[in-house]
Amino acid sequence: MDIHVAKAADGQHYLTWNGIRVRCAVGRTGIRLDKREGDGGTPVGVFTLRRVLYRADRLTAPATALPLSAINRNDGWCDDPAHPDYNRPVTLPFPASHEDLWLDSLVYDIIVVLGHNDDPPVPGLGSAVFFHLTDADYGPTAGCVAVQLADMLPILAAARPGDRVVIAPSPQAMAACDPAGGRGPDCFL
Repeated sequence: MDIHVAKAADGQHYLTWNGIRVRCAVGRTGIRLDKREGDGGTPVGVFTLRRVLYRADRLTAPATALPLSAINRNDGWCDDPAHPDYNRPVTLPFPASHEDLWLDSLVYDIIVVLGHNDDPPVPGLGSAVFFHLTDADYGPTAGCVAVQLADMLPILAAARPGDRVVIAPSPQAMAACDPAGGRGPDCFL
C-alpha cells in the first residue's frame, strides 16, 4: 500500500490511501525538494514504513502488522548531524542534540518511523521525519506528516511491512510520477 501526501488546490495537505482522503499536517515550510536538518520542511520522496512506536500509558497497542513497541520516558532521537547516532533512536539522557519521544502533548502518542535518510543517514539531510498524530487544528510539524488519531488507526490496521508514504509537491507531480508504477522519488525532482 502506498500512502500519498500532497498539497491540494484548496491549499490544505491531504493524505490518501486505499481510496480514502483525510486532511494532514506537514512541516511549517511545506513540502520541500531540498530537505535539510532544521528547515521545517517535509521531504519529497518515497519512504518505507519502518515501525510503530506508541504511548502504552495512554493508548492500547494499535492493531498493525508493522513492528510495534512502546515508547519509554528515556526514548529520544538524535538530530545532531555531527554525532555518529544522527537520525537514530537514542536513550536519554543523551549528550548531543536530540528529540524527546515522550511528550506531554499527544502528537507522539503514535509515531510511525519512516525510512527517510536512514540507510545510511547522511549528516544534515534531515532526521526524525515521522508519521505521527496532529493537534486538533492541524498545526504545522517540524517536518513530519501528521493526522488525527481516528485517521491513523485504520491506516495502521491496513499497513503491512514494505508499505510506503509517498510525499509529492503536488497532485500533478504525483500523477506524473506514478511511484506505484516503479518510478522512484527522483521523478519528483
